[in-house]
Amino acid sequence: MATVAPLMPKATAVWLLDNTALSFDQIAEFCKLHRLEVKAIADGDAAQGIKGLDPVLTGQLTREQITAAEADSTLVLKLNESKVASSQPERGKKGPRYTPVSRRQDRPNAILWLVRNHPELKDAAIMRLVGTTKSTISAIRERTHWNAAALAPMDPVTLGLCSQTDLDFEVNRANKEKPLPADAGATLLPASETTARKEAEVAAAAAQSQKPGGDLDVGAVFAKLKQLGGKGDKDED
Repeated sequence: MATVAPLMPKATAVWLLDNTALSFDQIAEFCKLHRLEVKAIADGDAAQGIKGLDPVLTGQLTREQITAAEADSTLVLKLNESKVASSQPERGKKGPRYTPVSRRQDRPNAILWLVRNHPELKDAAIMRLVGTTKSTISAIRERTHWNAAALAPMDPVTLGLCSQTDLDFEVNRANKEKPLPADAGATLLPASETTARKEAEVAAAAAQSQKPGGDLDVGAVFAKLKQLGGKGDKDED
């Protein structure tokens, strides 16, 4: 039983569905996908726009393995170990990422996907992820790219232009560099609070103006009301 997923599992599944007679279970097991996901790819409900990747050309399978598995549906495909150690690009390395020639035609679609789904990413981050130029990014942002009408946003991870780890790293770094929201300053108090405060002041003034004998000093109360914006002397008369 294979324990490691092949390079670009969905693209590999697309190729196996289009070019072999393998069962959904065999393809799902080899590509480390769910059987229903493989069925959705076969029905055209998933992985739309993904180009198939030949696992024979990449050395992940042999033609003999595929032929034997087509004859025996219980046979489990095993991923061949790569005989060439592939070096991982160093994170933070200056300069754009190298993109294989076969994948360079997909870069504009990947740039469009990044611009739409992660507007917080700066041009330098997009250049590091997909290995492009600042002028190309600007042209795609402004819809002045020569092929803008035919571009379709596609996930660069699915296209194999970058890893999910690198994408998450750039997105997290961009979010950390976002400026904090500016302080909006003081705001007006709600009308209910200001009205309640005014009523409390009037009540306090009335209590202080009450005479020792229990009678209320009406003149003092109206004078206090006048100071607080109440009625004037004409209303008193």
